Amino acid sequence: MRTKLIAGNWKMNPSLAKGRELAREVVERTRGLGCEVVVIPPVPLVQAIGEIVVGTHVGLGAQNLHPERSGAYTGEAAGSMWVELGARYVLCGHSERRQLFGETSRFVGAKVAAARRDGLVPILCVGETLDEREAGVTEAVVTEQLVAGLADVGAADADGIVIAYEPVWAIGTGKNATPEQAQAVHRFVRGWLGQHLGADAAERIRILYGGSVKASNAKELLGQPDIDGALVGGASLEAAGFAAIAAASA
Repeated sequence: MRTKLIAGNWKMNPSLAKGRELAREVVERTRGLGCEVVVIPPVPLVQAIGEIVVGTHVGLGAQNLHPERSGAYTGEAAGSMWVELGARYVLCGHSERRQLFGETSRFVGAKVAAARRDGLVPILCVGETLDEREAGVTEAVVTEQLVAGLADVGAADADGIVIAYEPVWAIGTGKNATPEQAQAVHRFVRGWLGQHLGADAAERIRILYGGSVKASNAKELLGQPDIDGALVGGASLEAAGFAAIAAASA
């Protein structure tokens, strides 16, 4: 049985004061729900939020890392730095990083490998644009992202990685894939994992759905057999709604 994982990607929000308040509320509202809960604040807030959640049932994640251990990479952070602050998870290949900052799938794969090296669990994000979906190449796009993203991952690493399927056309748009559309891609991803890492590893790896997840649609999405949780964006900035999504996973 795969434990559901509900992760809140705060992106470039909120202020320090509001972030602390949000973190405290998330800790209080998500106790005893039977799922794993993670908050992923922006870089300047990681230490402050970590001081609130580390040691509780709520995990801490980072939004990005650089593949190198150290060096002249202004504005970047190594995985070991996040570990020192109490982080356990790190996003790799979020569509905003791919689209806005030009990150290639190969570079994302280097990040996944670095995260594993430094003791973090990478959440590898994959997904297609609207044009790609309408062209009927969703599976080809996702396959390319999986091949490059998991190039250095073997069957023995299955418990140390998470996949997040994010249809790019559903992120921050108010649109979301139907439960059936999401399940179809999740089923495809699990099948691909089975072919490349083995059936046992594929059954253990958690695959999250991300894309306009909110309290009103969470139950249907999270009730699909191959959807093991959610990577939540905007709705994670309001504690009650985020907690309702976590509760729906039960």
